[in-house]
Parts: sequence; structure tokens; C-alpha cells
Amino acid sequence: MKNYYSIKKTALKVRKLIIDCISDAGSGHPGGSLSMVEILGCLFYNHIKYNPKNPGWNKRDKLILSKGHASPGLFSYLAMMGYFEIDKLSTFRKFGSMLQGHPNLQCPGVEFCGGSLGIGLSFSIGDALAARIDNSSRRIYTIIGDGESDEGQIWEAAMSAAKYGIDNLTVILDRNYVQQDSHTEDIMPLDVIAENTNTENSIYTIKNKWKSFGWNVIDIDGHKIEQIDYAIRESKKIKNKPSIIIANTVKGKGIDHMEHNPNWHGQAPQREFIPLIDTELNSQFMIAPSIIAGYSSDLQNKIKLCEHAKADYIHLDVMDGIFVNNKTFDFKKIKELRNVTNLPFDVHLMISNPLKYIMKYIDAGSDIISVHVEACNESSFGEIHDILQNRGMGIGLAINPDTKLPEWSYNFLTSLDQLIVMSVQPGKSGQKYIETTHAKTQSLLHILHKYKFEGYIEADGGVCQTNIGQCFIDGARIFVGGNAIVGQSNVQNAITEFRHTILYTIKKLLISQANKIGGSKFIEKWINLHNKEKSSMINNIATDLGYM
Repeated sequence: MKNYYSIKKTALKVRKLIIDCISDAGSGHPGGSLSMVEILGCLFYNHIKYNPKNPGWNKRDKLILSKGHASPGLFSYLAMMGYFEIDKLSTFRKFGSMLQGHPNLQCPGVEFCGGSLGIGLSFSIGDALAARIDNSSRRIYTIIGDGESDEGQIWEAAMSAAKYGIDNLTVILDRNYVQQDSHTEDIMPLDVIAENTNTENSIYTIKNKWKSFGWNVIDIDGHKIEQIDYAIRESKKIKNKPSIIIANTVKGKGIDHMEHNPNWHGQAPQREFIPLIDTELNSQFMIAPSIIAGYSSDLQNKIKLCEHAKADYIHLDVMDGIFVNNKTFDFKKIKELRNVTNLPFDVHLMISNPLKYIMKYIDAGSDIISVHVEACNESSFGEIHDILQNRGMGIGLAINPDTKLPEWSYNFLTSLDQLIVMSVQPGKSGQKYIETTHAKTQSLLHILHKYKFEGYIEADGGVCQTNIGQCFIDGARIFVGGNAIVGQSNVQNAITEFRHTILYTIKKLLISQANKIGGSKFIEKWINLHNKEKSSMINNIATDLGYM
């Protein structure tokens, strides 16, 4: 999969831009803008043909944002992609600005004046038919909302698209389950489960509604980049019928008090809470099970267990018996495993002379490749770096417990995607975490910050339930679990416990930060932004910490 880390890092920046511009304006729609961030990232990086320097380029694809109130999300991406300067986002909703509460054609890159909901799909069908008449290769991508799906015009358009066999149209339903007044299923249910019928087979599910209208339907997690990318690619293969991707998302994704909360459909965050929101967004993390751990040698089954348990990556430790004493597998096994899952393959090369073999691991289906500084010098890593970058691959470096980050690596930190900080001696599983790694990771943050590193620190080796919270505090955001995950009898429980511990740690950090900003009164104001259930939980943590 191309550009995984580019999409991920841009998504983080875009979420911050969304919050900033809506806060500056004092009005706007954060919830539905935040829920579609990964969708837009995949479209712009991997699928849409466009030219920011020539927005009217006649060979461009078109992106239609039917749920136009989510314009902050679209505008933020257009700025990031180079259609206009990022600082123009500060004019959002100001008089005379081209960036209004709904997209309009004054803004370069905007293809549709989103206003009344339900119209965008009909407009898209017209564009798709026009492209067919012109014998154009143009493709139309349309994002609709689930609250918007209450509109009758959506279903009239759905029938028309099927009737005319429009196969140059991909619709993405941002299924975040919240609309203006409440949860969608309380207002006008899109999913109604009939008695004695499972979800998949019920004629009342939104998935089967679209199928019954003659559409090709793909159901995904709308925040999983690999699933979005796969679904869009698959939709382009379908002939003689339109395709819709039902992207199950979280309204307000990334900001806990906004997530699943109808109050944040159209409410602007206050400026005083931005520091906490930034900290929360910077706290995104990934769980990467290492499948060489455990007793079973059935790697395919391990991958399936990890996928079912909602792992973020599959960590693949490649050992050649030279760089380290042990030997695992090579690119041939990775190629064999690639068809098992769409999860990103986080390939950790513990091998000598990685430059010699780098293309084989790229061709095998790796998404992220990390090589050891001990096996490289500036010249060889420079070649590896450029090869990976030119192919849209994730670029990683790894350092052993006794190794300092070499100065030659500083030249690559701005474009490096991840840094693996080994907390055990590489090449042997089952070792305990080396405690001095905590201080080492913390000290690395100063160097990484100085050289504008925007990637992720990956903690690898002996990470377990008892130390993962401290690893997060140290600065790690990717956590490799070997025996602590794959070596357990219940992989799903192990990953869930990892997540719960990290989320609890994040809450403690946010509460402490809120206390520094404004003491117990400010903590209480922040707590009150959350729904009742979350407020109670955070209040208990604050009380346990002695702040309330």
C-alpha cells in the first residue's frame, strides 16, 4: 500500500487545522469533518488525479462533498495539497473569504457548492454521465453523510445510477451514526435489525438497502487506511454498476469528548481547550503484534487472530542468522503472507547489508521497512531512504539497546517515519524489558524535536501490560507485542488490555495538563465537555490523582 505514513501524518495535521479554523471562526462543524479525515487522505494521496496549480485541468477526477457542512475537512486537505496557503484557513467563515461554512466554487479545488443535503449524489451522477459522453477517463468520488441519507433525493439518485450502470462513480458513505439532533438510529434508523435475523442478512441494514438498489457495496472501517485504500481500488474494478463504500466511522474522531457526541455536530471548540486537544491528537498510538512470538508456527493463523483483535500493524521480524544469531524468515514468506490480510506489514530487518535486499522486501508487499543503524552507514541508508521514499513506503530506522543514534542519521529525521528503539537485545524472544530504555527514549525526544522528526517512536522488546504506560510517557507511540500479545492464549484480550492501559495513561496526562493550565476549576470545565458516562470516569481518575 502506497503512502501509508504520508496519509497518517497528514491526517494528524488536518485534524489540528480543522479544530483551529473552527475555533477561530467561533462556528462550524467539527464532528463530521473529523470523521472523514482518513477517507480524504486516501483519496488525495492514492486515487484522485488532480493538479493544484491547474485546478480546472480537464483530465482531473472530481471530488464531490455532498455533506457540505464538513467543509473544514475538505478545505484543510486542499490547503495541505497545495491549492492555497495554509494560513488562509484562518479566514474560515469570515466575510469575503472563499472558505465559507459550505464549499463554493470560489475556492480552488471545490467542484460542488454543497448546501442542502442530498443534492451531491444527483450532481455526481450528472458529472459521471457527462464523462461517459465525453469518453473521458475521469472518475467521480462522492462523500455523503448518514444523516443526509434521510433525504429522498439520495434514493432517487441511487435508482438512477443503477439504471444507467454508472461505473465511473465511487460513493463513500461517512457512516458515523450521528446527525444534527441526535444519533441517526434515534432520528431515522438506517439499520433496523429484524427479529430472528442476524445483521448481515437483515433486509433493513444500510448495506443491504444499497444492494437492493443495484449497487456494489463494500463495508469497511472508515479510519483504517488500508481498508479504505483497498475498498477504493476494488470499486474501480466494478463494471456496469455504481459502487458505494460504507465507511463506518466515529463522529469527532481523535478527540474523546467529541467522539459519538451529537453536541459536537456543529459546535466550535473554545480556544482555551486547544492545548489539551493538541495533546490528545498527538497521543494517537498503534499496536503491532510480532507474529514470531508464541508457540505455534502457523503464521497465517496468527495474523488472522491479530486482525480479528483489531491490531493496527503486523510486525514481521526478519533475522538472517548473521546480523543476529537466530534466523526467522525472509521476503519469500512475507510475499506468501501478504494475501492473508490488508493490515500494514511493519517489517523489521535484522539483517546484514539491507541495501542488497531492500527491493525484494518491497516487492514482497512490505508497507513499512526499518533497517538497523548498526547495519548501515550514511551512504547506504541514504540509498535505502530514497528507494523507499520514491515508492511511497514507510521509512524506519532501528537502534539496539547499546547504540546511540548516530549523527549521520540526523540528516534523515525530517523524512523518517518511525524510529524503533530496541529494549531487548535483538534476535531472541522472551527477554525482559531493559529498564534503562525509558531514559534513553526520553533523551532521544530532544534530538528528534530539534531535527523536526514527525514520525513515531516504536517500542520493541519486552513491552508488556506493566510497562506499556511508561513507554507511552517516554514518547513511544507504536508498541510491538510479542509474548505479551501473540504468546497469550487470548490475543484479543491482550490487545484490548494494552489499549485500555494506554488510554488510561492518556487521561492522566490530560488531567495533569489541565491542572497546570487552570487548576481544579479548569479540570472540571474540561470534564464537563464529555458525555455523562465519560465525565464520571474522568472525574474518578482526577479524584484518584488528588486534583478534585
